[in-house]
Amino acid sequence: NDFDLGGWLRNLVPCPARIDNDANVAALGEAIAGAGRGKNPVFYATLGSGVGGGLVVDGAIYHGAPPGEIEVGHLRLDRNGTTVESRCSGWAVDRRVRKFIAEHPGSGLARQAAGEQAPGARLLGEALRRDDPDAKHLLAEVTEDLAFALAHVTHLCHPEIIILGGGLSLLGPPLRDGVAGVLPRFVMRAFHPGPSVALAGLAEDAVPAGAL
Repeated sequence: NDFDLGGWLRNLVPCPARIDNDANVAALGEAIAGAGRGKNPVFYATLGSGVGGGLVVDGAIYHGAPPGEIEVGHLRLDRNGTTVESRCSGWAVDRRVRKFIAEHPGSGLARQAAGEQAPGARLLGEALRRDDPDAKHLLAEVTEDLAFALAHVTHLCHPEIIILGGGLSLLGPPLRDGVAGVLPRFVMRAFHPGPSVALAGLAEDAVPAGAL
């Protein structure tokens, strides 16, 4: 806290240095050189160990009044304080998968997880390719929660495109299609069809590309 990291870096290296968070710079990278190219505004959600967000308007990162940012991961899904991050982050999906395996030891997911020390979200990709019904059900729970949160983003920010990035986005089209399919249900009819939904075009390079 209260340390001028940018100034410290500028004293070490003979070039400009600016500080921002990973979701913001990933949003910028996607807006300039990724799935959001030619779109405005661009909203980016990173689904990793946590859930973060970034908004790019007219080619620039939107910063709210300090210390605010586009903290979509901390939107509440109910009045009990359940956050998007607690339901849709990679770690949250890991917990869902492990809980399901413990409760359904004879399931295809449980058999797939045999020998895994820490089964989690990465099992879903292979299971979805096998058209496993349990994996599809788990993913549907995640995409519905995420789409509900992104409906709030839609009503407030009206992005032209919503981009899904981070490790969980490597599940690919099933994640994108799930969110895109459910989102209109939570968006008021006057705003239909709503923003398009895409996977990060830069994949895991979105953060360094945006930072550069």
